[in-house]
Amino acid sequence: MKSIVSETIDFHVQFYDCDPMAICWHGNYVRYFEKARCALLKKIDYDYPDMKASGYAWPVIDVNVRYVRAIKYDQHIKITASLVEYEHYLLINYLITDFETGERLSKGSTKQVAVTGEGFDMQLISPPIVRQKLEKFL
Repeated sequence: MKSIVSETIDFHVQFYDCDPMAICWHGNYVRYFEKARCALLKKIDYDYPDMKASGYAWPVIDVNVRYVRAIKYDQHIKITASLVEYEHYLLINYLITDFETGERLSKGSTKQVAVTGEGFDMQLISPPIVRQKLEKFL
């Protein structure tokens, strides 16, 4: 799917993110996706406080992770989050690569749906505020 808007962050993997063999613990990949997703949402001016202010919460209903190569302690990595669908849910694809070589380390996706702030009623289409926020990227 073609990306509507993307954002990339980079950082060095911390010691506390690794197992005793200095390999990044697999559960942290989802946390890294979250870091990139937050940067993407800020870029479109619809970060979590903005979502709440608009009357909606956006829980993650699906997460997929493909582990390609081990990420190691102090490795400099890039995580790119790309919004590829917004009409019924937010589908964001992720790519983690080595900063220096560009080697693919992991990829994945998350799906989030809008629910009303009161009652948590799932919306079958994304609220109009999402299209408004994405207008300059469409």
